[in-house]
Amino acid sequence: MSISAESVGMSRRLPGDLAMWFFILAELTVFALLILAFTVAQALRPQMFSEGRQLLDRSTGLAMTLSLLTAGLFAALALEQARQDRPRRAALLLGGALLLACGYVGIKLGEYAHLLANGLGMEHNTFFTLYWILTAFHFLHVLLGMVILAWLAEGCRRRRYGARQHSGLESGVLYWHMVDLVWVLLFPVVYILD
Repeated sequence: MSISAESVGMSRRLPGDLAMWFFILAELTVFALLILAFTVAQALRPQMFSEGRQLLDRSTGLAMTLSLLTAGLFAALALEQARQDRPRRAALLLGGALLLACGYVGIKLGEYAHLLANGLGMEHNTFFTLYWILTAFHFLHVLLGMVILAWLAEGCRRRRYGARQHSGLESGVLYWHMVDLVWVLLFPVVYILD
């Protein structure tokens, strides 16, 4: 006996807005090309990339990963609260996600300052050129994601999102998950894999 999605009250629609999906796919394509460039450059200069990785702090990278993934969890929980018509709880969870994202920003800025203080700027070598391009591009996406999280939290606080109207909230949470996904790919490629 099969159970259809309709019989259990589930919708088969794509979450969020179609425009957001196109935007996310375009951004993922850009990140994929940058990661491919990093990988090709690493294949051409493995020793330089191995030495460059030794100058990065993996525990810092792991802390940033946990910060972003936990923020993503909070955003997903916020969406579920909005779907259950609990927008105030959703706003609190989005605020928590925003605080966790601030943790990422603080850690990343500390890492950038440390690297610059040690003369490891963008012009140092190919590894660091690509490191700065990849991580700074991602950093800009995190900052945009934080603006979106703040906007969504305010929207929930003002009860713009609820059980019947949450497509905009879905789109914003989808964007944040894209930011998470990209970092989950960047962390091992940049910090770990030789």
